[in-house]
Amino acid sequence: MNAFEGRRVVPFEDLRMTDVEVVGGKNASLGEMISQLAQAGVKVPGGFATTALAFREFLTHNRLTERIADRLASLNTEDVKALAQAGAEIRAWVCDAEFPTQFERDIRDSFQKLTSNSSGDVSFAVRSSATAEDLPDASFAGQQETVLNVVGIDAILMHIREVFASLYNDRAISYRVHKGFAHEGVALSAGIQRMCRSDVGAAGVMFTLDTESGFRDVVF
Repeated sequence: MNAFEGRRVVPFEDLRMTDVEVVGGKNASLGEMISQLAQAGVKVPGGFATTALAFREFLTHNRLTERIADRLASLNTEDVKALAQAGAEIRAWVCDAEFPTQFERDIRDSFQKLTSNSSGDVSFAVRSSATAEDLPDASFAGQQETVLNVVGIDAILMHIREVFASLYNDRAISYRVHKGFAHEGVALSAGIQRMCRSDVGAAGVMFTLDTESGFRDVVF
């Protein structure tokens, strides 16, 4: 039993790297970073993550679990046209699906807490985090969607569906097959994180090596 048994939404600050199976690699890493850097006075934008349980309940609620499995069972991923058609169909099913009542309520409640002390329109990123992500023998990073500058709970709910649907984009479907991962064995967690205001501050990506040469004694 994990610490979040039965929960559909978890604040980032409660998450650790041991929770990859619950919220995926990206969201577990965010939770670890927030908790560790807060002690050093470094501020990391907060938010919350939906769980693997919530994703699987979402599919079951809309009778998509078996429907998706059946659609992918005989798919030849080497057939690019067939792959594109199957992926488009599945993503449309997911985007058109309804949230279970309790799951949507949990998202709305978490969003309300996150914005309760904010004034004006606050923008968020809706990020993807797969439970099979950043593994020793496979890297699923960059395969699923992330949507930036999302304002308002209705837009967030819409984009959570899109993030869920991106587990079935062509590249992700093909990669799982090539790496021997069962489609139903991978779940998707959506992370809702407050955006950094790069227009009034600074934002970027830091590399601990030179990305051109591979030289490691530099920070880029």
